[in-house]
Amino acid sequence: MEYNEQTKLFTEFPPVPTSAWEEKIFADLKGADYTKKLVWETGEGFDVKPYYRAEDLQGLEYLNALPDRSPFVRGLRKDNNDWIVRQDFCSADVESSNALALDAISKGVGSVGLNAREVTTHKQMSRLLAGIDFNKTGINFISSQSYPLTLELFIYEISHRGSGGEKIHGSINFDPISFLLLHGDFYVNWHHNLEETEYLLNTMHQHVPHFKAITINGHYFQNAGSTLVQELAFSLASANEYLAGLTEKGFSADAVAPKIQFSLGIGSNYFMEIAKLRAARLLWTRMVEQYQPTREESLRLFIHTTSALWNKSVYDPYVNMLRTTTEGMSAAIGNADSVTILPFDTSFKESDEISRRIAHNQQFVLKEESYLDKIIDPAGGSYYIENLTHSIAHHAWDLFKEVEIRGGMIECIKSGYIQDEVERSRKQKEIDVARRKIVILGTNQFPNIHETMLEMIQHPGKVAASTPASYKKLTPFRAAQAFEEVRLATEQYVKNGNSRPSVFLFTMGNLAMLRARAGFAANFFGCAGYDIIDNQGFATTDEGVEAALNSKAQIVVICSSDEDYAAIVPEIAGKLKQAGSSINIVVAGYPKELINEFKSAGVVDFIHVRSNLLDTLRDFQGRLGIM
Repeated sequence: MEYNEQTKLFTEFPPVPTSAWEEKIFADLKGADYTKKLVWETGEGFDVKPYYRAEDLQGLEYLNALPDRSPFVRGLRKDNNDWIVRQDFCSADVESSNALALDAISKGVGSVGLNAREVTTHKQMSRLLAGIDFNKTGINFISSQSYPLTLELFIYEISHRGSGGEKIHGSINFDPISFLLLHGDFYVNWHHNLEETEYLLNTMHQHVPHFKAITINGHYFQNAGSTLVQELAFSLASANEYLAGLTEKGFSADAVAPKIQFSLGIGSNYFMEIAKLRAARLLWTRMVEQYQPTREESLRLFIHTTSALWNKSVYDPYVNMLRTTTEGMSAAIGNADSVTILPFDTSFKESDEISRRIAHNQQFVLKEESYLDKIIDPAGGSYYIENLTHSIAHHAWDLFKEVEIRGGMIECIKSGYIQDEVERSRKQKEIDVARRKIVILGTNQFPNIHETMLEMIQHPGKVAASTPASYKKLTPFRAAQAFEEVRLATEQYVKNGNSRPSVFLFTMGNLAMLRARAGFAANFFGCAGYDIIDNQGFATTDEGVEAALNSKAQIVVICSSDEDYAAIVPEIAGKLKQAGSSINIVVAGYPKELINEFKSAGVVDFIHVRSNLLDTLRDFQGRLGIM
């Protein structure tokens, strides 16, 4: 076949209809339920199919839109995908923050987040910003006691340098709705907050027109356990609260919308996070259009992303780098405008030079070695991601409308609706982590049993007493924390002079099954930091019992096949009890018909893939006097 510029490739291959794919799938499944085996039910409230085809794109109205064109699903850039590398510094110490920021800028960081909470004078502001070229580096004030004061001091510093603010980019983290959620009350009241916002908008318009006055901190929802749909819907509802309140005061949509940025969390759900960012722009456009803006700029949502905290771990902390790398990729492919990757040790200590350097270098690797900054919307046209984008947008819009029906974001916070919805999602995540449906590598799966972290954790100082709150608070959490408490208790137990609890794997019978179940048991109890005593397999129960007693192990896990258990479990348990042992006898597996018999013989528990790992480990911690 002769090819030319007009020839379509692969025309010699006949098209395969969906029915043929389905027939092949059903044949391979040998009659098993297709929906149960291959369809993924997400926590966001919709199902994901195992494959998608071109026909699945029919009806998606935004597909023909180009990058940098409404509804901006494909991002705000049309020549490249060169996002801004941002790094935040939370220290309230002026000199320390300035030194860290200058170091990061010298290494290529294009935007910095600075804590201005202790900055109350121009002299302090000048020291915080010393040496930073505002025209080259974005400035973001991530904390302040008074954002109007911070803005005034910043503008004074700009004028003090003799330069204008027309080219200066950045933001302030002004978000009274998030303050209400986190603290259970306004720091004054909503009317006062709107007045502050008026002042910020007017002042920025006059002095720093490219600064963002309002930051919608969507990452707070994700870090409290929300689904991605909830994070997006509640972020939109918060933005709508500001838009509605300010337009009622006489501001146009064109004066408010461009001054709002979203700060969204990015977790490890790789494709879903990509789709979430694309859906965010679609829904922003749909929402702002209702305010009848006259400038396209009002429809262009600036999205900043930051690494999620809820999925980060203390144990095996270097795995956090793998998590943040995929999160950075999701942000880049989802067309984020600026990205913060948190240092891998954020969950348990102040970051150091190495962890900070790795954090920003991860983004440079994604740019300089993976070329993700060169390709515009690489996800565009993907059957899978386009359908995820549509599903997230559809469900988030429905939830957004539900919030509006209930009176808007503030009324829903006051009634507890927002907090209850996030808490419901969080509880399901906690169950999924405890049962290992959600895997936190190194924590609830494949732990490094020789690792100790007790001395590595930098404990915070005395926490101030919680003030009474008028409304329910949004509570941050880390999914690994409950497991970490179990394992840290083991470390503390050993530090107090006790020997580390040990688990003896009583392997016998079918070789394949004993090895599989021994590996499962070692992984299971290793999550509590116990020593594991493995064995190649015993020829007789007497040989194994003798070895178990000599090991002084507190737990013996019998590892064999269900067929062998009927004969060996009662015998092993009887001999251990006859020896006067107080060993906790466990069976790896769940031989349903024999459970009661084995319990009568002295078996205390059965561990298997459906076990609640966290509850089981807590139970054994109690049995051993550790917790």
